[in-house]
Amino acid sequence: MSTIERAAKRLEELRRAGVDISAVTPETPPPAPAPTEDLGEVVTIRIPQAAADVPTPARAEPAASSAAADRRSREVELDLRRMSRSNLLVPGEPRSQLEEEFRIIKRPLLENVRGQTAVRPHRANLIMVTSAIPGEGKTQTAINLATSIAMELDHTVLLVEADVLRPSVLERVGVSAQKGLLDLLANKSLDLSDVLLKTNIPKLTLLPAGTANSRSTELLASTAMDELLEELASKYADRVIIFDTPPLLSTTESRVMASHMGQVVMVVESGKTPVSSVQQAFATVENHPVVLSMLNKYRGPKGKNTYGYYAP
Repeated sequence: MSTIERAAKRLEELRRAGVDISAVTPETPPPAPAPTEDLGEVVTIRIPQAAADVPTPARAEPAASSAAADRRSREVELDLRRMSRSNLLVPGEPRSQLEEEFRIIKRPLLENVRGQTAVRPHRANLIMVTSAIPGEGKTQTAINLATSIAMELDHTVLLVEADVLRPSVLERVGVSAQKGLLDLLANKSLDLSDVLLKTNIPKLTLLPAGTANSRSTELLASTAMDELLEELASKYADRVIIFDTPPLLSTTESRVMASHMGQVVMVVESGKTPVSSVQQAFATVENHPVVLSMLNKYRGPKGKNTYGYYAP
């Protein structure tokens, strides 16, 4: 007789002897039968517990988030009333002579950016605004040029406060910032978005000069600067970057910057800047492929050539 058959026979004998078979537990053997009956060998049958036999699935641990917080540029409100009082362009104001003049000034620059000329300059969307000597209006020109291009349908504009020795762009538009271009070049942990300022003029963003640094010339001539300019020139096809730089004859920063630029705009104050200074300034950038000049603060009579009939 097989083991199973003997076990079944013993269970039947236990049942007939009045033993409660359901009371048999996995760890407790059935009670011994009455001594008056010889039941022989008692077979203990262990009933496996379902909870012990079914493996418990491992608990799923939440995955640790590895994404860093998104870096977003700071948003600032330009003082549009202050800008208007300072003869700076403000989008949405009535048509003016100033607006028309900058439409004329920006057109050849944008034609170079778009490759509408015979040969598109390398980094054509990097435009440097400078002058021979201080006080000729190059910062005013840089702000107005940037605002005018921001009014275009097909372009966004980044205005860089690259006159790191005497920055004044942010002051003229009524905003302030701690960090900017020099901090970005000196500190590799900073990201471009950490120092950009989005403005309330659509499609116009600012890059402040940043913390003053005694090694500003070296920073502007560094590999980090060239890499930054390459990123700015190539990352967004529709972006035009305007640099307000120091006067060419006063510092070395502008001469360093000019070697990286696609286009140079030379601002000359009408009736004041000595011809010799203008000639010397042009000589410093004579090897640059595109140098355009702009006569500023002209006091002559208004007429068709200056769109005077649009003036308020």
